[in-house]
Amino acid sequence: MKRIPMLLAAAIALSALIWAETPLLINGAGATFPYPIYSKWFDVYKKNNTNLEFNYQSVGSGAGIRQVTDGTVDFGATDGPMNDEQLKAFQEKRGTGILHFPTVLGAVVPTYNVPGVSGALNFTPDALAGIYLGKITKWNDPAITSVNKGVNLPANDIVVVHRSDGSGTTYCWTDYLSKVSDEWKTKVGKGTSVNWPAGLGGKGNEGVTGQVKETPNSLGYVELIYAAQNNIPYGTVKNSSGAFVKADLNSVSEAAAGAAKEMPDDFRVSITNAPGKAAYPISTFTWLLIPEKIPDARKREAIKGFLSWMLADGQGYNEALTYAKLPKEVIEKEKKAINKIQ
Repeated sequence: MKRIPMLLAAAIALSALIWAETPLLINGAGATFPYPIYSKWFDVYKKNNTNLEFNYQSVGSGAGIRQVTDGTVDFGATDGPMNDEQLKAFQEKRGTGILHFPTVLGAVVPTYNVPGVSGALNFTPDALAGIYLGKITKWNDPAITSVNKGVNLPANDIVVVHRSDGSGTTYCWTDYLSKVSDEWKTKVGKGTSVNWPAGLGGKGNEGVTGQVKETPNSLGYVELIYAAQNNIPYGTVKNSSGAFVKADLNSVSEAAAGAAKEMPDDFRVSITNAPGKAAYPISTFTWLLIPEKIPDARKREAIKGFLSWMLADGQGYNEALTYAKLPKEVIEKEKKAINKIQ
């Protein structure tokens, strides 16, 4: 009679062992903006957590928000925070809330392919808004030449390139344009997708980068690392203090300095057109979107463990890939927010 309980106990123990050793796959989707750093993080983290696999699809912020709302992925990623309507839709569909976790800071830069011009061009807010509104159509327009003395800009048409997919990079770009141009704010507005007045579409930061590289006289907007990795020029932008600032680690960190001290509890904040002489004006946080309730205990603990690592050791990998580290105030606030995941 004792043999059956012993066999049952052995079976339970074996099942527990198999369960513990079964590789755990966590699926995510969203922003292309942070894809290089996320890929690095997931590779490094897996080396010390060999039973854990992250599958992240770089499909754009809009798709990431849709997929996490539909429950087809475990987490989403976006460069533009979910709006109130999207939060409500998530709550109604999933029966729980969703949390925003800032991961890194980055910049969106105007990149171009003008034959004979390899240096950094200066761009004013009026020039960028005018180009994307379709009102400034030539490279030798006074709005561009007046702040680029000594540069021989051609009389060629500007080929405007924008994202064709729902994109947090687009959100950052259009959020900025809405702050510096009343006409843009009224006619187009901000969002992950907008009705573009002019231009050609490219899918993902990769697609826009490719379009600009292949199209003479083109101008597009991409995340800083995509311009740097593809060795294509990008411009300096006139900030709210009147200084032309190049996007780099320091200027992006400067843009976040003020927001870090007054970060809202839900972490949804915009840092475009930030004050400060050294602040790069088209800067942004990027966020992981994590459901508040994760029924699968293994996935819940794995995601919480990764978030804790990301806020500590993970930040050490940022700068090599041209992303700025999170401010310390934001990191401390996020560490507490991890406890909200149940």
